[in-house]
Amino acid sequence: MDVNGAAAIVTGGASGLGEATARELARRGAKVAVFDRDAERGEQVANEIGGVFCEVDVTSDEKVRAAFEKARAAHGQERILVNCAGVANAAKTVARDKETKAAKFYPLQQFELAIQINVVGTFRCIANAAFGMVDLEPLADGEKGVIINTASVAAEDGQIGQAAYSASKGGVLAMALPIARDLMGEGIRVNTILPGVFKTPMVSMMPPNVQEALGAQVPFPKRLGTAEEYARLACFLIENVYMNAASVRLDGGIRMAPR
Repeated sequence: MDVNGAAAIVTGGASGLGEATARELARRGAKVAVFDRDAERGEQVANEIGGVFCEVDVTSDEKVRAAFEKARAAHGQERILVNCAGVANAAKTVARDKETKAAKFYPLQQFELAIQINVVGTFRCIANAAFGMVDLEPLADGEKGVIINTASVAAEDGQIGQAAYSASKGGVLAMALPIARDLMGEGIRVNTILPGVFKTPMVSMMPPNVQEALGAQVPFPKRLGTAEEYARLACFLIENVYMNAASVRLDGGIRMAPR
């Protein structure tokens, strides 16, 4: 896959891993559509990279469909989709009040939210992209397009309080192989990245000592991952046509402890 000149869509492209990926794809010559809920930041990123911004909520069929239509009107049918849109939340299956020690029931709406955004939202974007890609003219090796999804190391070693998050990212990981098999006859590849502890906007809001403690848990290098490192891996998976149905941990060798 030659990124230069190709149309690409990056969900969650206004910040963090998605922003870095959008910028790296644009640097390599791709025509990038930035999908995000944050219109102000999304417009800024799109303007800076010479792309187009599409306001989207991945839980909405109508808004996702409209965003794909806008992106294609600007750049043509995409050959590249990178799914970075997602949400992280935390709650123990049964928690206790810190003062009274009374048991607290799990906030099920938080579980449903994680599934709707991280799993269903990811698949909604995959389905829209793949539906358009299948009728493209094939490139070398018969390739028509490539899809990169973002899971998490929590899919394999989730921590205390990560039942919803781990389930959602586990879903992203588990569905990659059957989707790759569904699309192999159409020349579309599907790969998954499992990031470890990264310096995302959410982590950046934590106190410096907390960030340092998180980084110190990483075997090597002993630091938080950077969004640019994610972006470079995403581009490698896009450009190397032999990478298909692959799931790659990008984590400095960390295996998450219970807490």
